[in-house]
Amino acid sequence: MSERAIVVVSAGLSTPSSTRMLADRLAAATARTTPVQARTVELREHAKDIANHFVTGFPGPELEEVLDAVRRADGLIAVTPIFQASYSGLFKSFFDVLDQDALAGKPVVIGATGGSARHSLALEHAMRPMFAYLHALVAPTSVYAASEDWATGGGSALPERIDRAADEFAALLEQRPATQATDPFEDPVPFEQLLAQRQG
Repeated sequence: MSERAIVVVSAGLSTPSSTRMLADRLAAATARTTPVQARTVELREHAKDIANHFVTGFPGPELEEVLDAVRRADGLIAVTPIFQASYSGLFKSFFDVLDQDALAGKPVVIGATGGSARHSLALEHAMRPMFAYLHALVAPTSVYAASEDWATGGGSALPERIDRAADEFAALLEQRPATQATDPFEDPVPFEQLLAQRQG
Protein backbone atom coordinates (compact mmCIF):
# COMPACT_ATOMS: atom_id res chain seq x y z
CA MET A 1 0.00 0.00 0.00
CA SER A 2 1.54 3.30 -1.10
CA GLU A 3 1.59 6.28 1.23
CA ARG A 4 -1.42 8.55 0.84
CA ALA A 5 -1.42 12.32 1.31
CA ILE A 6 -4.09 13.62 3.67
CA VAL A 7 -4.91 17.11 4.89
CA VAL A 8 -6.10 17.62 8.45
CA VAL A 9 -8.29 20.72 8.75
CA SER A 10 -8.78 22.10 12.26
CA ALA A 11 -11.08 25.06 12.89
CA GLY A 12 -10.07 25.47 16.54
CA LEU A 13 -9.71 29.06 17.67
CA SER A 14 -7.47 28.72 20.71
CA THR A 15 -4.05 27.34 21.58
CA PRO A 16 -4.12 24.66 22.82
CA SER A 17 -7.39 23.58 21.24
CA SER A 18 -9.55 20.52 21.90
CA THR A 19 -10.50 20.69 18.21
CA ARG A 20 -6.84 20.37 17.20
CA MET A 21 -6.41 17.60 19.76
CA LEU A 22 -9.24 15.59 18.22
CA ALA A 23 -7.89 16.22 14.71
CA ASP A 24 -4.43 15.02 15.76
CA ARG A 25 -5.86 11.86 17.33
CA LEU A 26 -7.84 11.04 14.20
CA ALA A 27 -4.70 11.53 12.09
CA ALA A 28 -2.59 9.36 14.42
CA ALA A 29 -5.21 6.60 14.44
CA THR A 30 -5.35 6.68 10.63
CA ALA A 31 -1.55 6.44 10.41
CA ARG A 32 -1.62 3.33 12.59
CA THR A 33 -3.93 1.68 10.04
CA THR A 34 -2.49 2.76 6.69
CA PRO A 35 0.59 4.69 5.49
CA VAL A 36 -0.24 8.40 5.26
CA GLN A 37 1.59 11.68 5.01
CA ALA A 38 -0.50 14.17 6.96
CA ARG A 39 -0.45 17.94 6.70
CA THR A 40 -2.34 19.90 9.36
CA VAL A 41 -4.01 23.21 8.53
CA GLU A 42 -5.08 25.53 11.36
CA LEU A 43 -7.82 27.66 9.81
CA ARG A 44 -7.41 30.45 12.39
CA GLU A 45 -4.02 31.18 10.81
CA HIS A 46 -5.78 31.86 7.49
CA ALA A 47 -8.91 33.62 8.76
CA LYS A 48 -7.96 37.02 7.32
CA ASP A 49 -7.11 35.56 3.91
CA ILE A 50 -10.39 33.64 3.85
CA ALA A 51 -12.33 36.84 4.59
CA ASN A 52 -10.36 38.76 1.94
CA HIS A 53 -11.11 36.03 -0.58
CA PHE A 54 -14.84 36.69 -0.16
CA VAL A 55 -14.30 40.40 -0.83
CA THR A 56 -11.75 40.23 -3.66
CA GLY A 57 -12.55 36.89 -5.22
CA PHE A 58 -8.88 35.89 -5.03
CA PRO A 59 -6.97 33.94 -2.36
CA GLY A 60 -3.67 35.22 -1.01
CA PRO A 61 -0.57 33.09 -1.77
CA GLU A 62 -0.68 31.20 1.54
CA LEU A 63 -4.38 30.40 1.29
CA GLU A 64 -4.02 29.37 -2.35
CA GLU A 65 -1.29 26.93 -1.33
CA VAL A 66 -3.59 25.44 1.33
CA LEU A 67 -6.51 25.16 -1.10
CA ASP A 68 -4.23 23.47 -3.60
CA ALA A 69 -3.06 20.99 -0.93
CA VAL A 70 -6.70 20.06 -0.27
CA ARG A 71 -7.36 19.65 -4.01
CA ARG A 72 -4.35 17.33 -4.39
CA ALA A 73 -4.91 15.33 -1.21
CA ASP A 74 -6.09 11.75 -1.25
CA GLY A 75 -8.31 12.37 1.78
CA LEU A 76 -9.37 14.88 4.39
CA ILE A 77 -9.86 14.95 8.15
CA ALA A 78 -12.15 17.86 9.04
CA VAL A 79 -12.81 18.94 12.64
CA THR A 80 -14.68 22.00 13.92
CA PRO A 81 -15.91 23.38 17.22
CA ILE A 82 -19.68 23.54 17.48
CA PHE A 83 -21.22 27.00 17.92
CA GLN A 84 -24.98 27.57 18.06
CA ALA A 85 -25.67 23.91 17.21
CA SER A 86 -23.62 23.96 14.00
CA TYR A 87 -20.08 24.19 12.60
CA SER A 88 -18.14 27.40 13.10
CA GLY A 89 -18.36 30.24 10.61
CA LEU A 90 -14.63 29.96 9.91
CA PHE A 91 -14.98 26.27 9.08
CA LYS A 92 -17.89 26.90 6.69
CA SER A 93 -16.14 29.88 5.10
CA PHE A 94 -13.08 27.78 4.26
CA PHE A 95 -15.18 25.23 2.39
CA ASP A 96 -17.12 28.05 0.72
CA VAL A 97 -13.93 29.34 -0.95
CA LEU A 98 -12.79 25.84 -1.94
CA ASP A 99 -13.58 24.80 -5.52
CA GLN A 100 -16.95 23.05 -5.55
CA ASP A 101 -15.51 19.93 -7.20
CA ALA A 102 -12.34 19.76 -5.07
CA LEU A 103 -13.78 17.10 -2.73
CA ALA A 104 -15.72 15.08 -5.30
CA GLY A 105 -15.10 11.40 -4.61
CA LYS A 106 -12.56 12.21 -1.89
CA PRO A 107 -12.64 10.28 1.43
CA VAL A 108 -13.42 12.49 4.41
CA VAL A 109 -13.79 11.78 8.12
CA ILE A 110 -15.60 14.42 10.19
CA GLY A 111 -15.25 15.36 13.83
CA ALA A 112 -16.42 18.09 16.18
CA THR A 113 -15.91 19.36 19.71
CA GLY A 114 -18.21 21.17 22.11
CA GLY A 115 -19.01 21.90 25.69
CA SER A 116 -21.86 19.43 25.95
CA ALA A 117 -22.75 16.08 24.42
CA ARG A 118 -26.15 17.47 23.43
CA HIS A 119 -24.48 19.22 20.46
CA SER A 120 -23.21 15.95 18.97
CA LEU A 121 -26.06 15.75 16.44
CA ALA A 122 -24.58 18.75 14.64
CA LEU A 123 -22.26 16.28 12.94
CA GLU A 124 -25.22 14.58 11.28
CA HIS A 125 -27.59 17.48 10.63
CA ALA A 126 -24.99 20.07 9.59
CA MET A 127 -21.55 18.68 8.72
CA ARG A 128 -22.46 15.47 6.93
CA PRO A 129 -24.99 17.17 4.59
CA MET A 130 -22.42 19.84 3.69
CA PHE A 131 -19.83 17.27 2.65
CA ALA A 132 -22.48 15.22 0.86
CA TYR A 133 -23.34 18.35 -1.13
CA LEU A 134 -19.63 18.62 -2.05
CA HIS A 135 -19.78 14.96 -3.24
CA ALA A 136 -17.19 13.76 -0.73
CA LEU A 137 -17.11 10.15 0.48
CA VAL A 138 -17.78 10.62 4.19
CA ALA A 139 -16.81 7.83 6.57
CA PRO A 140 -19.89 6.33 8.29
CA THR A 141 -18.59 7.03 11.80
CA SER A 142 -18.24 10.65 12.90
CA VAL A 143 -16.52 11.64 16.15
CA TYR A 144 -17.79 14.16 18.69
CA ALA A 145 -15.80 15.06 21.80
CA ALA A 146 -17.46 16.98 24.63
CA SER A 147 -15.57 18.67 27.45
CA GLU A 148 -16.18 15.75 29.79
CA ASP A 149 -14.47 13.38 27.33
CA TRP A 150 -11.18 15.21 27.81
CA ALA A 151 -11.70 15.61 31.54
CA THR A 152 -11.82 11.83 31.94
CA GLY A 153 -8.84 11.25 29.69
CA GLY A 154 -11.07 10.44 26.75
CA GLY A 155 -13.24 8.01 28.68
CA SER A 156 -13.81 4.58 27.13
CA ALA A 157 -16.10 5.50 24.23
CA LEU A 158 -14.10 8.31 22.58
CA PRO A 159 -10.91 6.34 21.80
CA GLU A 160 -12.97 3.47 20.41
CA ARG A 161 -14.96 5.85 18.21
CA ILE A 162 -11.77 7.54 16.99
CA ASP A 163 -10.29 4.15 16.06
CA ARG A 164 -13.48 3.05 14.27
CA ALA A 165 -13.71 6.28 12.28
CA ALA A 166 -10.01 6.08 11.39
CA ASP A 167 -10.36 2.46 10.24
CA GLU A 168 -13.28 3.40 7.98
CA PHE A 169 -11.39 6.40 6.62
CA ALA A 170 -8.30 4.27 5.94
CA ALA A 171 -10.44 1.71 4.11
CA LEU A 172 -11.86 4.46 1.89
CA LEU A 173 -8.34 5.73 1.18
CA GLU A 174 -7.14 2.25 0.22
CA GLN A 175 -10.07 1.72 -2.15
CA ARG A 176 -9.44 4.95 -4.02
CA PRO A 177 -6.62 5.35 -6.57
CA ALA A 178 -3.93 7.71 -5.35
CA THR A 179 -4.45 11.28 -6.55
CA GLN A 180 -2.17 12.19 -9.41
CA ALA A 181 -1.12 15.82 -9.29
CA THR A 182 -1.65 17.35 -12.71
CA ASP A 183 -0.50 20.64 -14.12
CA PRO A 184 -2.91 22.05 -16.75
CA PHE A 185 0.06 23.70 -18.50
CA GLU A 186 2.20 20.53 -18.52
CA ASP A 187 0.89 19.23 -21.87
CA PRO A 188 -0.50 22.18 -23.82
CA VAL A 189 -2.38 21.78 -27.09
CA PRO A 190 -0.14 22.94 -29.98
CA PHE A 191 -1.11 26.31 -31.42
CA GLU A 192 -1.43 24.82 -34.93
CA GLN A 193 -4.00 22.32 -33.64
CA LEU A 194 -6.01 25.05 -31.94
CA LEU A 195 -5.91 27.14 -35.12
CA ALA A 196 -7.00 24.20 -37.26
CA GLN A 197 -9.93 23.51 -34.93
CA ARG A 198 -11.02 27.13 -35.16
CA GLN A 199 -10.74 27.20 -38.93
CA GLY A 200 -12.58 23.87 -39.21
